[in-house]
Amino acid sequence: MEHPHTERRSTRDLFDLDGKVAVVTGGSRGLGREMVLAFAEYGADVVIASRKLDNCEALATEVRERFGRRALPVAYHAASWDDAGRLFDTTIAELGALDVLVNNAGMSPLYPSVDAISEELYDKVMGVNLKGPFRLSALAGAHMTANGGGSIIFVSSVASQRPSPVELVYGAAKAGVNNLTYGLSRTFGPSVRVNCIVPGPFLTDISKAWDLEDFERRATTGFALGRGGQPHEIVGAALYLASDASSYTTGALINVDGGPR
Repeated sequence: MEHPHTERRSTRDLFDLDGKVAVVTGGSRGLGREMVLAFAEYGADVVIASRKLDNCEALATEVRERFGRRALPVAYHAASWDDAGRLFDTTIAELGALDVLVNNAGMSPLYPSVDAISEELYDKVMGVNLKGPFRLSALAGAHMTANGGGSIIFVSSVASQRPSPVELVYGAAKAGVNNLTYGLSRTFGPSVRVNCIVPGPFLTDISKAWDLEDFERRATTGFALGRGGQPHEIVGAALYLASDASSYTTGALINVDGGPR
């Protein structure tokens, strides 16, 4: 039997997401928002899942008006095992499929010192960054396997590889995400691809809490590209991994980090 990817396709068609359903957690702002808009522009119906429903609803309205795609806002707590099941069930019930999942929701609260990290903070960071994405991916991957395939995309962090002293728990959770990427690619292959974007510092709304003057000064020598990333610069990697452009890519960690030195 001929493999579905044997025949060469038009390069323009490789990124086409027409008829696909994409779920993006943490999808109402920052990198998630950029991915939602890109997926809709390339033809996907989108599920925008985030803690604050009103933000999801606002973006869903924008998607419908700009691209004419179906957009489903869902309130979602990324650390909740039960909420993962509810998000999955709602997606299938409302849109009938799940072809692309982006586990983008994350959190990295500050702490004064490592010995001051509370059990509550530890569990919350592990829950949002690792437990919830694991459960949602398990459900999505099983569904995709039974329905002809799909793409699961994790969003990790360079903290998974080089954590600073103020992101130790976050870095450990994201290192777990890197591990899941490889493990689930073998679990759900060959029909489902599982990959991971590993971002560096992006100038999203979260960066408003940074000392930007100090960051920009350090970035000129600390990164090969000499700057932080703009949110829209995540889109190329996301579209690649969501679409058939990455049909022979799975279990991969793709650093989008400006080339730290």
